[in-house]
Amino acid sequence: MLATPRNQFFDIRDATPVDADTLIGLIRALARYEKREHQAVATPELLAQALFGADRKAFALICEAGGKAVGFAICFYTFSTFLGRPGLYIEDLYVEPEYRGRGIGKAIFRYLARRALAESCGRIEWNVLRWNESAIKFYASLGAVPMDEWQTQRIAGSALQALAA
Repeated sequence: MLATPRNQFFDIRDATPVDADTLIGLIRALARYEKREHQAVATPELLAQALFGADRKAFALICEAGGKAVGFAICFYTFSTFLGRPGLYIEDLYVEPEYRGRGIGKAIFRYLARRALAESCGRIEWNVLRWNESAIKFYASLGAVPMDEWQTQRIAGSALQALAA
């Protein structure tokens, strides 16, 4: 297993089932930040099943400062047919505003990069809201490259139900 990043200010660790309520709180904080709180309908039970159940679909990291959860990342695996290797997709990454600028985000990305390489992943990908200029600048500082030629598509809700019918 990977070494857990530690410094004198914060620790990053894999989330466990007892973290489901904490993760929900951080997810709601992210939703408020993105002005999409009405979309945050996950429950601790749903999250626990997806992250820790027998048929888990994703994994999560928690960042703690002084014993308080101040950030998280939720990720899952993808597959690149061109690379012939898995990839790591960051569904969400969030650091509480008062803890930003202290290296937490970079440490989370470093942890995920090490995990991706240890698991033979060929890349890490994620989406960012176009208006989130500070995040875009941060990602560029890590060496991230925008994929402007791609457009995200989504089928959800009643459209998903109709397609499946």
